[in-house]
Amino acid sequence: MPEARGWLGPALIVVGIVTALRILALAFDRTDLFVDEAQYWFWGQNLDFGYYSKPPLIAWVIRAFTEVLGDGRFAIRLPGALLHAATALVLAALAARLHSGRAALWVAASYITLPFVALGSLLISTDTILAPFFAAGLLFWFRAAREGRAPLAALSGVMIGLAALAKYAAIYFFPCAVLAAALAAPLRGTVRLWLALGLGFAVTILPNVVWNLTHDLSTVEHTMDNVGWVRSASGPSLDFGSLAEFFGSQFAVFGPVLFTALLWVAANPRPPLRRVLLAFSLPILLVVCVQALLDRAYANWAVVAYYAGILVAVPFLLERAPKLLAASLVINAMISVLLPALTVLAPWPQRDDQPLLQRYLGQAALSAQILDAASRSGAATVLARDRAILADLAYSGRDAGLAIRAVQPEGRPGNYFEQSFAIGPADQGPVLAVLPAPPVCEGFEQFPLSQFDTRIGAWHKTRLAGYVITAECARALR
Repeated sequence: MPEARGWLGPALIVVGIVTALRILALAFDRTDLFVDEAQYWFWGQNLDFGYYSKPPLIAWVIRAFTEVLGDGRFAIRLPGALLHAATALVLAALAARLHSGRAALWVAASYITLPFVALGSLLISTDTILAPFFAAGLLFWFRAAREGRAPLAALSGVMIGLAALAKYAAIYFFPCAVLAAALAAPLRGTVRLWLALGLGFAVTILPNVVWNLTHDLSTVEHTMDNVGWVRSASGPSLDFGSLAEFFGSQFAVFGPVLFTALLWVAANPRPPLRRVLLAFSLPILLVVCVQALLDRAYANWAVVAYYAGILVAVPFLLERAPKLLAASLVINAMISVLLPALTVLAPWPQRDDQPLLQRYLGQAALSAQILDAASRSGAATVLARDRAILADLAYSGRDAGLAIRAVQPEGRPGNYFEQSFAIGPADQGPVLAVLPAPPVCEGFEQFPLSQFDTRIGAWHKTRLAGYVITAECARALR
């Protein structure tokens, strides 16, 4: 085993300082909850083993933090900074075992300043919840394979199961592990180790599997919707512009120097350890590139590739180009300072009379107007079609005593609110419908209220007004 001593203390100091500054910035963050964040909070108020679009772990984590710290934005987002700190230390521990204590320290410092980590420490997301568990799964699997210990393999399976309860992308681990085993004898393990790995994973993920089977495979269906070309009647098409956009975005996600180093090592995959680690990184990046070519792929869809990727790029640069590694740390650290600074300064700076962080502002202001209109109209229920409106209303109006309802869907529900909180027979009395155009309610009276002010923030240039309608009319809307 490489010399692995002396890294933990310095790594704790570096990671601890960065994390403390991030927590301080969160306390002064002036952005609204993004639609997904508000929805995750709402899921946490309705604990379950699965949800419409994601597995349940993010809802459980947010619920745990808000039970202790209250329902403020700070408590909802706090897990991000803490979980990324834990991930940095877990990856450093694996780097110490595979490389050296010096490499471990650089891995910890590099990870905690990665651009996607900086963003994930400001906004709570499923990628962030997945991170420490996936990293721990890698650590325990490498240990299990080298030491031949089934309990470590089972623990690896549990960690990957927990990662999958955050985001199904964790399942990439298994084909990558098979490829790594094919490339290097030390990673092949024994049948007993593989069975322990699979059993640990299966037991952990089982509640969510059962939930999906009893809810029309809801989360799986949504995942297929995201793939896009799977549902398309015309099948896949080749979109090289989409591929170029996704690939280019990875220089921003992982950092320009580290992503370049990862690609360089991929073209020169020696010694064997690098090939094994690349087996846990490059296939994921390749799969998402193919998805981008066939349809579309968001920049964060390949994040799982970089937990092993950083164990390739950082030691390579440390050995071959330490000045470039230092430059990478400086560049990423600047991004890590800039992002929280923008959230603290919001709504400044502005461009074209709109905040630079436009999509993260304006939700709470719109919800306040809607809640005021509901109060003035005497409505007991607020109805909307848009998931973003419903999610923030559920959060901003958590103490208003209002029922937040979605329009009844045509066919399969399109989001969690349509699935579980659509307007129904139990909803009575006047309803405030928040819509971009007057509702068509033949035979029912409707009373329009004033148009909502959407000049600043996420709803800029969107016409939204409230209409007081009967519950019967609301149930008839589609």
